Amino acid sequence: MCGIAGFYPCFKRDDSLNVLKSMLTRIKHRGPDQSGILLTNDIGLGSVRLSILDLDNGRMPLSNENESKWIVFNGEIFNHWELRKDLEKKGHIFKTNTDTEVVLHLYEEYGVKSLNKLNGQFAIAIWDTHNNELFLARDRVGIRPLFYSKVNEGIVFASEMKALFEHPDIEAQILPLALTQIFTFWTTLSPLTIFKDILEVQPGHYILANAKEINEEKYWELPLCKRDEYQDISLKEAIDEFRDLFSDAVKIRLRADVPVGAYLSGGLDSSITTSFIKENNHEKLKTFSLGFVDKEFDETDFQNKAVQFFETDHKSIKCGSNDISQIFSDIIWHLETPILRSSPSPMALLSELVKKNNIKVVITGEGADELLGGYNIFKEALIRQFWAKDPKSKYRPLLLKRLYPYMSQLNGAKALNLFFSYKLSETDSLVYSHLLRWNNTSRIKKYFSNDLKTELNDYHPILELENKIGNEFKDVDLLSRAQWLEIKLFMSGYLLSSQGDRMAMANSVEGRYPFLDHRVIEFCMKLPSKFKIKCLDEKFLLKKMMDGKLPDEIINRPKQAYRAPTINNFDSAYFKNMLSEKQIISAGIFNYKMVKKLVLKMNYNKNISEVDKMAYMGILSTQIIDDLFVKKHRGDLKESDIIDCELTILN
Repeated sequence: MCGIAGFYPCFKRDDSLNVLKSMLTRIKHRGPDQSGILLTNDIGLGSVRLSILDLDNGRMPLSNENESKWIVFNGEIFNHWELRKDLEKKGHIFKTNTDTEVVLHLYEEYGVKSLNKLNGQFAIAIWDTHNNELFLARDRVGIRPLFYSKVNEGIVFASEMKALFEHPDIEAQILPLALTQIFTFWTTLSPLTIFKDILEVQPGHYILANAKEINEEKYWELPLCKRDEYQDISLKEAIDEFRDLFSDAVKIRLRADVPVGAYLSGGLDSSITTSFIKENNHEKLKTFSLGFVDKEFDETDFQNKAVQFFETDHKSIKCGSNDISQIFSDIIWHLETPILRSSPSPMALLSELVKKNNIKVVITGEGADELLGGYNIFKEALIRQFWAKDPKSKYRPLLLKRLYPYMSQLNGAKALNLFFSYKLSETDSLVYSHLLRWNNTSRIKKYFSNDLKTELNDYHPILELENKIGNEFKDVDLLSRAQWLEIKLFMSGYLLSSQGDRMAMANSVEGRYPFLDHRVIEFCMKLPSKFKIKCLDEKFLLKKMMDGKLPDEIINRPKQAYRAPTINNFDSAYFKNMLSEKQIISAGIFNYKMVKKLVLKMNYNKNISEVDKMAYMGILSTQIIDDLFVKKHRGDLKESDIIDCELTILN
């Protein structure tokens, strides 16, 4: 795992070198082991490297035999052994044992079609000296980040946006359109980011940039089946095929020249990954888990059961709201985007524990919920659709109590109607499954300043999304539509970044996700719905597959979504300053009078709703973004901060 940066075209050589060094210094946490720079009259490429394969010989930028192509690379290609053998048969000569060099020769052989041969998680930049062309690419679902900005008819790119702001022609400016998307979907609509003129290379896309043009093209799309296109397959056949695919996905993700650990949360997904790791690797496995002081969020009892069952070398950490508060501004620096929950912060503490135990790579269970119907939002949508067929029914909405047992304390169907009946009858809506969630989240936009509301001019993010979807959802059932939305928006835009890459790489740790092997994704998206959710029982296929292979307490435990406590450290001078009248007015994003009322309500801890919590986190994190990036109070780099890089110069 690494961090990459660069720009095309170059400016004066000394200036280019200094800018590129500063860009790499900002992302040195992504690659503390090695660093390198290539400068030509046309291109500047740089890399900071976290060594996982061929530890001593994989420094980048790396060239092919005749130096006609150069690469910087962030990620892992898990099928690089097999690809290397084929390339060697075609006459390619390798000087390292890295997957990076495999990517370079594969591109030399196949061009952009090489992307379809890769099984991995990656952000790629390749400079073609013969054609004076820059190739940028990102993995299928966006596990690894890659951002860019078009500058002076050229392009500047980096693994993280903070590196882009070291370029003299790029300034951080919050984009209101993006902010209202985040305050609806929890993320922006790709390729937008929170910052004006900063875009992401979209998942499953590549860019070709030369003197004439900068073009982005799609090479992979998340499968979306119509009702008559699902696999005609029995449950046993589905289990057998899934087991084979998943076993290989785990096996190839164990390839590394350093020890590989695993997260073990006590849930079904991490227990399955741990089980398959142990089938493929009989050495003592190091596992890691996160617990909470607040019992509402804690899963320690289940974690202990899993550890006893698997007999792993286990380490755990307990997290409280004060722990989250102490690191929150640093978390926002790494995330580079506003957030509506505190959930990323504990994940940073967990990756810090991994680093302290000298582990660079962890395998995790992300993706199982999205692919096999694990989230309540899927079951909620199915219940609402069933309820909509008889909206006056007193009994159909009571099914929601199976998802949210605490609602038994409420006044039966009346209370359920108040909350869950939002646009109940609009079952033809392309985004029916998510309308209720997005409506609740959108309520926090009432805190926007009048100037911001005027600038947005009645812009509706959901309408834009529906226009983007167009006819893609025609004849697609509700569950598949809901999965597509969850994977394309929430997983790719929020989960894999805010709780995945950024929190792991903040501590120079690489996460690997076997459920997100593209073969597994494509298989699961073509499965009939009954293998995913059956009688409101989620991840039905996984539970049947693991029956008798895991403790019943883990297989049949109630679903508990990962959540974390809200920040409650109101003694923080920095937080108080960020929410002060001076700072709120200076940023111009929020209405100070309304923010003040919210802060007082949170401080007194009375009648606080989930919307209140989201609003508080969203406002605070946005103010910190403004402070650290727009106002640049994180500070300029000092000469003593700048990293040393091995320099290659080509005329």
